[in-house]
Amino acid sequence: MQLFLDTTDTAVLKDLATTGLVDGVTTNPTLIAKSGRPMAEVIAEICGLVEGPVSAEVAAMDVEGMLAEGRKLAAIATNVVVKVPLTRNGLIATSEFAVEGIQTNVTLCFSAAQALLAAKAGASYISPFIGRLDDHGADGMELIREIRAIYDNYGYDTEILAASIRTPAHVAEAAIAGSDCATIPPATFEALFKHPLTDKGLEQFMADWAKTGQSIL
Repeated sequence: MQLFLDTTDTAVLKDLATTGLVDGVTTNPTLIAKSGRPMAEVIAEICGLVEGPVSAEVAAMDVEGMLAEGRKLAAIATNVVVKVPLTRNGLIATSEFAVEGIQTNVTLCFSAAQALLAAKAGASYISPFIGRLDDHGADGMELIREIRAIYDNYGYDTEILAASIRTPAHVAEAAIAGSDCATIPPATFEALFKHPLTDKGLEQFMADWAKTGQSIL
C-alpha cells in the first residue's frame, strides 16, 4: 500500500522523505491556510521534494471555475493531482480532466455509491474519509471494503486512497480492507514505526550486548 503524508509542512516532509517510505503528499485548503504561504509556492516546493503524486485542491464550486483552477494547478508540476470535491459539479469537472489527461483525487467520499460515480467519471483516486465516518457512528473500514468490491467487480482503475486516518491501526485495517493508498498526518506516520514491545526488546538486546564487551567494528 502506498503511504502519503497529509501535510504542507515542508520541513517535516523533508525529514520523513529520508525514510524512503513516503510515496506522495495530499493537501487541502485547511492545510494551505495553516501554512500561511501562497498555494502555488507550497505545491511547487512539495512537488520538488517527492516524486509521487501531490494532491492540490480546487476552491471553486462551479464546473468552469474548477476546470480553470485545476488546469492552473496541474501546470505547476507533472506530479500534481487535482483534488475536487465529490459533488455533481466536481464529477463533471473530473470527467473533463480525465479527457484532458489530468489526474484527479475526488475527496470527501462517504458512501460506496459516491465512489461508484467517481470511478465512472474517471477519477484517478477516491478519498473515503474513514475517521469522520467513525466519528458519526458508522464503520469507515466497511466503506473501504465496499468500494474495493465494487471496483474489483467492474475493473475500475480508480485507486482507493483512505483518508481521515487517525491511528496506525487505521492504516493496517485499511491495508487489510484492500485500500491502494492511505494519506496520514506526520505524527501518525511516525507512530507506525513504534511498538512498546519493540522498545522493550531492543533495550534488553542492547543491555546483553554491552555485557559482552564486544564491538562489531
